[in-house]
Amino acid sequence: MTISELQQHLQAQNATDEFKRLFHGRGGLYEGLKHLTIDNINKDILSVALYFEEENEAELIEMIKSFVEATDYNTLVVQRRYLQGAPSEVLLGEVPEDLTILENGMKLKLNLLSNKNNYYFPDMKMGREFVRENAKDKRVLNLFSYTCAFSVAAKFGGAKSVVNVDMSKGALKVGMANHSINNLDPKGVSFLPYNILKSFASLKRKGPYDLIIIDPPSFQRGSFEATKDYEKLIIKLPQLASENCILLSCLNSPDLESEFILNMIKRHAPSFKFVKRLDNLEEFKSADEARSLKNLVFIRE
Repeated sequence: MTISELQQHLQAQNATDEFKRLFHGRGGLYEGLKHLTIDNINKDILSVALYFEEENEAELIEMIKSFVEATDYNTLVVQRRYLQGAPSEVLLGEVPEDLTILENGMKLKLNLLSNKNNYYFPDMKMGREFVRENAKDKRVLNLFSYTCAFSVAAKFGGAKSVVNVDMSKGALKVGMANHSINNLDPKGVSFLPYNILKSFASLKRKGPYDLIIIDPPSFQRGSFEATKDYEKLIIKLPQLASENCILLSCLNSPDLESEFILNMIKRHAPSFKFVKRLDNLEEFKSADEARSLKNLVFIRE
């Protein structure tokens, strides 16, 4: 895809109040632009991420600036993920200090200028929709909860209780704020700064759970490595789950396919039967869907 074709693609999009990915080069479908993503944060802010450097970067940025100036957007943020520290630069306008995005009526905090994760993973929207649709009156366990967007979705869906578990106290603090800004009743919602792999006894005492979400990082040095640690979670799963427990098992590693999880469940938690893999958002379409985000649903029988 040429820069001119990208410009035409952007001009065909509509600004929305809700977060939307306008261009997903990372899926590998657009030759020459595999390093680029463009997000509609809201009707005011456009965010660009560059994952490696290309010779035409200056031309590309100028085109996007011109696009923003010709629309109702006022702010353009560019993050160069390939530079040390992954710095973000505000090229036009300004970013509000207390920024939130909107997803299916839920407000979620966003740190757009962070050089790390910005509190929000947009590709997991379908997973959050599934939780919201299946949480009513359920006791929910949200493992690797990060900023607790799954918990917010569960409460919107009428969950009886939610236990959020993450090693990062900072992420859990943001998670508390996510519940507060949505005016959700904090009763029955807990935020536990635990090392999940060392806390099964405590989690078991708080169970059993009717809906369990496992959404770990693929690799986080010193805390979790999917290829060796995911299995430890699955082995303990039957001890945490209620009789008809629903499991949403997530994996976002391009090096591992669905069979990685399916085989572990079959071996270590055979009472959980595979139901389906959730569809990914169309705007996150990948050239190799087998290696893209995997959200697998199981139910205990």
